[in-house]
Amino acid sequence: MANMKKLTRDYGEIVWTGKKCILGMPISFTRYILTETKLITRVGLLNLREDEIELYRVYDKSMKLPFGQRIVGCGTITLLSKDSDTPSKVLQSVKRPREVKRLLDEAVQAQRDKYSVRGRDMMGASAHMEDLDGDGIPDDPHFCDHD
Repeated sequence: MANMKKLTRDYGEIVWTGKKCILGMPISFTRYILTETKLITRVGLLNLREDEIELYRVYDKSMKLPFGQRIVGCGTITLLSKDSDTPSKVLQSVKRPREVKRLLDEAVQAQRDKYSVRGRDMMGASAHMEDLDGDGIPDDPHFCDHD
């Protein structure tokens, strides 16, 4: 319990925390911390490395439930984000993955509502929809105006 108080002091209000499981047991040195505003990955024992993603930047989530993980109640969740440091974040072998994904969905939606961000707001011009003439409107590659 003292560890949870320390985590709350360090990261603010914690929604969920979990560890990467090996054979269904949380014995790795990878901890996932979901707060109301960000997802933090903390790796290491003596030398710690932390990475975080602001939840409003997440634009897609997927879940894999391989047979070996499913047997021990685990699954892997992958998040895609518009974060320059971490465009994809993988929560490997977490316990109760459906519940964790539901918590992530709720937290991401709450942050998007707070900042009035929608998926289309985060999508940049893709390779097939470039703004070649600089007018601020993506050009349609099938319609070319060659004057």
